[in-house]
This record gives sequence, structure tokens and C-alpha cells, in this order.
Amino acid sequence: MNITRENIDALNAVVKVDIEKGDYADKVEKILSDYRKTANIPGFRKGHVPMGMVKKQYGKAVLVDEVNKLLQDALHKYLTEEKLDVLGNPLPKAQDDLNWDADNFTFEFELGLTPEFEVKLKGKKAITHYNIVADDKMINDQVENIQKQYGKLISKNEIAENDEITGTFVNEEKEINNTTTLTLDKLKGKVNAKKFIGAKVGDVITLKTKGLFNDDHDLMNYLKVSHDDAHGLAIDVDFAITEVNTRELADLDQELFDKLFGKGVVTSVTELKDKIKEDAAKQFVQQSDQKLLNDVTEYLVESTKFDLPAEFLQKWIQTAGEEPLNEEQAKEEYEKSEKAMRYQLIESKLIVDNNLQINFEDLKAYTHEMIKGQMAQFGQMNPSEKELDDISARILSNQDEVKRLSEQLTSQKLLAFYKENANLKTKELSYDKFVKEVYGS
Repeated sequence: MNITRENIDALNAVVKVDIEKGDYADKVEKILSDYRKTANIPGFRKGHVPMGMVKKQYGKAVLVDEVNKLLQDALHKYLTEEKLDVLGNPLPKAQDDLNWDADNFTFEFELGLTPEFEVKLKGKKAITHYNIVADDKMINDQVENIQKQYGKLISKNEIAENDEITGTFVNEEKEINNTTTLTLDKLKGKVNAKKFIGAKVGDVITLKTKGLFNDDHDLMNYLKVSHDDAHGLAIDVDFAITEVNTRELADLDQELFDKLFGKGVVTSVTELKDKIKEDAAKQFVQQSDQKLLNDVTEYLVESTKFDLPAEFLQKWIQTAGEEPLNEEQAKEEYEKSEKAMRYQLIESKLIVDNNLQINFEDLKAYTHEMIKGQMAQFGQMNPSEKELDDISARILSNQDEVKRLSEQLTSQKLLAFYKENANLKTKELSYDKFVKEVYGS
């Protein structure tokens, strides 16, 4: 067997594999001999079928199978030994004139090669790393929400601004008949809210669905309509009031603190606010980190310039999925996934160049910490090493879980690397301002 490579350009190559009769003949002969021992052919006793008949019936299929196995093994070994970084999989070049009755065969494969490039993590323009803090308004609102949640419901007859209103939305034409509970802050505009203020149990209010709620998606919950129907829904609905309740705020006392955090953990309103601020900060870190990861990813893709073997990749995409695609579909799929391909190459280079690979011990330690966190939620604060080992062994025996946890740990390592090495500027702001600045709402 002989394997040669011709580099078409920096991103494309063709590998030629020459297979001679001596490479496969003994293997084919042995398989056919084994077939002969077990073949059931009418007119012949088992094991006494003429070899010529066995070859005539099975020879071509066995030859094709063995040559293909030999071909795939040789190609894999060649790519490994030559340390070729290829994209996708080798694509066999069409051979309409392939003669399986010949002794020697030649096969050619197209390769898409990984481009060479440099990654510059420190750009001229600094990337913003947000430090989100819980401001006094947010903390006070959270305290009030807790008081409402644990407060007493007091039934009343007439609606005031902060009441909880239970009733039934009805529209016969659209077959809407849904009982629900809402608060006036969900409604859009003062006109809708005014229709409720002063209304009493037993009253029926007629409302227009267009512009009824601050978020049109609330129509799905309160009227039980589909997502498609919720958008642009413009009908009249009747709301029959069946119940009105106001909430008496719970006292900020030790009984409430113990119910929320455990006995004696929080002993004052000041400590309660500190705890809310601390818990909020943990959640904010996750959002800030995700935003940073997204922004650094975007910067790296935009600033790291290199070409891809686009034509090869589009050909590969045609046959890579469960269903084959035509040229136009493959081109469209390539255009949608090109950005992700680029980042995968950049990420892989960063991981290799900076020794950020994860090993089994890293994954095991990460799994242990995850398990500890989950057990702590149920009051098990000090699990033994044996417990952790047993649970993590079960988790890591599942390949899907290994993949998921590996991706999480890789993201953590990259994030830490970005924080240390990228050109970042810190910006502190409240959560509301963060949402407005980042998402525009």
C-alpha cells in the first residue's frame, strides 16, 4: 500500500491511497474459506461447497468490504501519523469507472485543512466587564416582596391599586374561558387600570386585548391562548370579578427570618438586607460572566482573521447530517454555522497554546464541587469522600454528562483566562441599569 498527498493550497489537499492485491488477498481468502465451512447452498453438504461457487456468490461483496476497511484504517493512521489537522472528514472523490475485478485499486480523498492563524487576546479597545450591584431600591423591593409573599391575604369587596384580583376572562367567539389571578401592575397604561379601581366582586369589565398587558406574552397565561394567537390579538374580552384580596405585609421579625434562612442565621433587618445583597451578587456574577464570555467571543471572531476551505466544507455538510442536503441547502447551512466554526478553531488554539486542557482529575474535582453544592441545598453540609466518589462515578459513567460537564469546566477555564489576559475595563452599575444598557429595556 502506498499513500501520497498533494497540497492544492494552504487549505485543501488530496490524499491518494494505492492498494495492491497483496494488501487484502489473504484476508479475503480466509473470510471466503470460513464462509465455505458454514455456507448452506442447495445440492451441497455443509463444508463441501466448491470454492469457485463461494467466490462467485460472495467474493465481490467480501472484497469490497475488506478493501473499504483497509482503506479507512490506513487513512486514519496516515492522518494521525502526519499530524494533519483536518476540518470535517475526508471526502472520497467520485470514481465512476472503478473496476472491482482488477487486482490493484487507487482511491483519492479531498481534505479540508485547518488554517494557521494567531490569536491576539488584547485588543486596542477595552471590553467592558460589568460589576452589577444591588442598589437600595432593589433591596427594599425584595424585602417588600418577601413581606407580601409571607403576609396574610385579606378578602375584600372593592378593588384598590395593589390588590390581587381573581376572575374569569371570557370571549365566546375565540372560545376563551379562563379563571386567573392578576395584579394591576401587569396591565399596560392607566386607562386599563382605572377600569378596575373601585370595581366590586360580581362586576364584569369589558377590555380590549390589544395593548392590555405590558407584555403581549401575558395573554398566553391569562387568557390561555396560543403563542401565535397572542401576537396581534385584537378582540374584546369580558372579565368577571369573583374575588378581591389584599395582602397584609408580614412583620420583619425573628420568626420570618428563621423561616427564610434557618434558626439564628439572620437576626435583624440590616442582616436581612445584607443577605439579599449577597445572594443577588452571586446571581449577578453569573450574568456578568456570561456577558463577558459573549463579548470576548464576539471580539475574537471579529478580530482573528483567517480563511476557511469554504467549498470543501459545503461539500462535507451535504453528507454530514442525518439527511443529505443539496448544494443550496449546504451553502445556507455553512453560512449559518461559519461563525461557530471560527470560534471553535480559535477556542481550540487558545486551549492548546495556553495549556487549558482539562483532564479526568479536573473533571472529578469539578463534579465533587457540584455534588457538594446540590447536597448543601438539602442540609447535607459535610459529605464524605466516599459518598462524593460514588456519586461522581455514577455521573461520569454517562457520556452525555461527561460532555456537558466538560463544556462547563472548559468555559470556566477560558473565562478565568480572559479575565486575566484580555483588555478589560470594569464598569459598576445597578441591575436595572445593566439590563437597560445591555438589552435596551
